[in-house]
Amino acid sequence: QVQLVESGGGLVQAGGSLRLSCAASGTFFAINGMGWYRQALGKQRELVATITGDGSTKYAGSVKGRFTISRDNAKNTVYLQMNSLKPEDTAVYYCNAHAMSPSAGGPSWNDCWGQGTQVTVSS
Repeated sequence: QVQLVESGGGLVQAGGSLRLSCAASGTFFAINGMGWYRQALGKQRELVATITGDGSTKYAGSVKGRFTISRDNAKNTVYLQMNSLKPEDTAVYYCNAHAMSPSAGGPSWNDCWGQGTQVTVSS
């Protein structure tokens, strides 16, 4: 089982910055891709940014140039630096990890999710 614990959310004024962290713990053999998704009230969950094990990144168009995703493989942690925040960035931000964990049928890859952290940007 993999547990993902997010931190760093909060309330910030438009134009401000926040840094989210997500640490993976529990029993797993490897973590490949990690990423951040967000879900605003009344909307579907959407991709914010992803990063592969070798550091390749992908961003949603709405955050490109403002957000930066990074990871520390030694700490099994992924970060999201969010700058120039806008009210439309307000959402619950979820951490995601593609991890290989033990299972009854042998090691298997699964998508794991954190509980989410609220980010609120005031105008």
